[in-house]
Amino acid sequence: MKTERRSILKRLFASAAGVVGLGAASKAIAAPAESSAMPQKEVFNVQTVDDVPLFSGSTKFGNLVFVAGKGYHKEGDIKVHTEEVLKELEKELIKAGSSMEKVLKVSVFLHDLNDYKGMNEVYKGRFGSKPPVRTTVAVYGGVPGDSLVEMDCIAYI
Repeated sequence: MKTERRSILKRLFASAAGVVGLGAASKAIAAPAESSAMPQKEVFNVQTVDDVPLFSGSTKFGNLVFVAGKGYHKEGDIKVHTEEVLKELEKELIKAGSSMEKVLKVSVFLHDLNDYKGMNEVYKGRFGSKPPVRTTVAVYGGVPGDSLVEMDCIAYI
């Protein structure tokens, strides 16, 4: 599993390096290509403003799935908000053919850093015995939509 994650991350960084023009440098870290065809981007749950696409709820690219930030916009404390956000992430992952155990990276955005402990109580163990890397920050001005927490993630399929 660890080797599989490392291989996936190497391919992700190599393709990103090629996009930003690092060319030869990216070839040095890239895993051997399984095919020469570039994977196609698939988007789901496109959000629009005035009929103009703004962002997608999730995007699949090759064997990776990127899930946009999920928040909870109803009453409740940090534990309720965290539980609902994790449920929404899991639903998106399952729709894309992945799971919580295949998450590589999670970003957590807290309305208030004092909620860190409560969020962790609900978060722990939700990603299996090999949890993903995680970044947690408190957002100046709060999380959009009055959610106490927002999370996004990257997973493999």
